[in-house]
Amino acid sequence: MESNKEKPVDDVGSVVEAISADDDNATPLYEVESLCMRCTQNGTTRFLLTSIPHFRKVLLSAFECPHCGERNNEVQFAGEIQPKGCHYRLGVQSGDPKMFIRQVVKSESATIKIPELVFEIPPEAQRGSLSTVEGILVRAIDGLQALQEERKKADPQTAEAIDQFLLKLKACATGESPFTFILDDPAGNSFIENPFAPSPDPSLSIRFYDRTPEQQAALGYLVDLSQLNAPEASMREINNDVGQVRRQPHGSVGAAAGQKAIAQSNSAEIAEALFRYSAPEEVMTFPSTCGACAASCETRMYVTRIPYFQEVIVMASTCDSCGYRNSELKPGGPIPEKGKKITLCVKNVNDLSRDVIKSDTASVKVPELELELASGTLGGIVTTVEGLITKISESLERVHGFTFGDSLDESKKNKWLDFKASLNKILSMSEPWTLVLDDALANSFIAPTTDDIKDDHQLIFEEYERSLEQNEELGLNDIDTTSADAAYDKNKSG
Repeated sequence: MESNKEKPVDDVGSVVEAISADDDNATPLYEVESLCMRCTQNGTTRFLLTSIPHFRKVLLSAFECPHCGERNNEVQFAGEIQPKGCHYRLGVQSGDPKMFIRQVVKSESATIKIPELVFEIPPEAQRGSLSTVEGILVRAIDGLQALQEERKKADPQTAEAIDQFLLKLKACATGESPFTFILDDPAGNSFIENPFAPSPDPSLSIRFYDRTPEQQAALGYLVDLSQLNAPEASMREINNDVGQVRRQPHGSVGAAAGQKAIAQSNSAEIAEALFRYSAPEEVMTFPSTCGACAASCETRMYVTRIPYFQEVIVMASTCDSCGYRNSELKPGGPIPEKGKKITLCVKNVNDLSRDVIKSDTASVKVPELELELASGTLGGIVTTVEGLITKISESLERVHGFTFGDSLDESKKNKWLDFKASLNKILSMSEPWTLVLDDALANSFIAPTTDDIKDDHQLIFEEYERSLEQNEELGLNDIDTTSADAAYDKNKSG
C-alpha cells in the first residue's frame, strides 16, 4: 500500500524522472502543482503510470483546480511506437445505439475524420484519451460550442455557419444520421473496439500502412532531409546520377539503389534494384538508422531463392550503440499476375513445425474457429505453423485485451477466454484443423514435408484472378512503367 501513496514533486520533469526510476511492478501516484488555464490559480495534476492489461503502458494525468472546479484528464502512451500506422474505418448506421458505446483508444498522434461532414479532429485538438464513439463526438460538440457567444458578437456569419454544422454533428452523435468514423494513427497506438472479436466486424475495417517520411519526422524519428523533398526533386537527382552510375563500384551502385527503394518502402523497387545490380547471394552493406535509438548503424541484405517459392530479399540490421537487432524477409521479383490461396490441413504434430512465410498482404483464416485476420494484421513474418498461431493469440490479446477490464460484461469475457482456449486446443492437435493463407500478391508460402511438393496432399495451392478492388488497394491499377522501362533499356544498352 505504501507504493500507492501520493508523492509530491516539484515539476513535470521530476515526474518523468521519478516514473522512469520506478520498477515495473510499482504504481505510485505523483502529484505536481500546475497552473489552471481557466482562473489562472494553481491547481494539482496527478500522474499515474500504469499498464492496461495485454495492451499498452499508459501515463494517466488528471488536473483539478480547487478554486474554480476546472477538471480534465489525459492519456499518453508510455510504450513503444508500433512498426506501422493503423487506419480504422467504422460505418455507423442510424438508429443503432450499440455503435456509439464502442470503446475508442485515441493516442496523441491520431486524427479522427467524418467524411460526410468534411469534419476532422487533428491530433492537437483532442489529446490522448480512452473514450467511446459517442464520447469523442460529444467532446467535439462541446469544444465547438464553447466560444459561440463570443463568435456571435465578433463574427455573426461564422457563428451561424458553426451553428448549422453543429446541428449536423449532433444528428450524428444522437444516431439520427448515418456517418463514417475514421481513426488514423501513424504511431499505430489507437484502437476501435470490435464487439464480435475474434470474428470479423462487417462495420469495421482495419488497415495497417507504412509511415511516410513526414509522419516519421512528426513522431520524432531521425529522418534524412532528402526524403522530405518533393518527388520531382528526387527524380531530378536520379536522372542526374544516371551518367555517374557506371563509374561507381558495383557494390555501391546496388546499395544506393536498394537504399532509395527501402526508404520509399516499395518491395517491387527493392527487388528491381537488387536484381539489376547484384548477383545472387551477393551481400551488400549500406548505412541506415537504428529504429530503437536513432543512432547510425549498418544494414546487410542479399537475394536468395527459396525452393518451390521465389526469390526473396533477406535483410538484417544491427546497432552497436544499443544492441538492437532486426531481420526481415521481403518478396522479390516481379508482381505476380495472379493471387494465391494456400490451404493446409493440419493433421499431426509434425505439421506444426512446417515453415511459413506470411507477407504483409496475406490474410489468415482458421475456419474451425471462425477466425479471420485481415491482410497486414501481423505484418510480414517468417515462422512456423505453431509460431503463427501463437503470434495470432498474442496479437489478439495485445489489441483487444484491455477489454478484459471491470467494464466488460461476463458473457463477452467468457467468449474471449473460450476462444483463447480453442487456440491452445488446436495446438495440442486433439483434432485436425485447417490453415488458409490468402495473398493477393502471391508472396506467402507454406513449406511441404515431401521432396516433391506435388506429393504433399495436405497442401493445396490455388491461383486466382485479383479483383478490381484488390488491384486498387494494392495500387496496381495506376502503375505505368513505360518511362522506367525505356530508361532502363537505354542505360543497359549504353
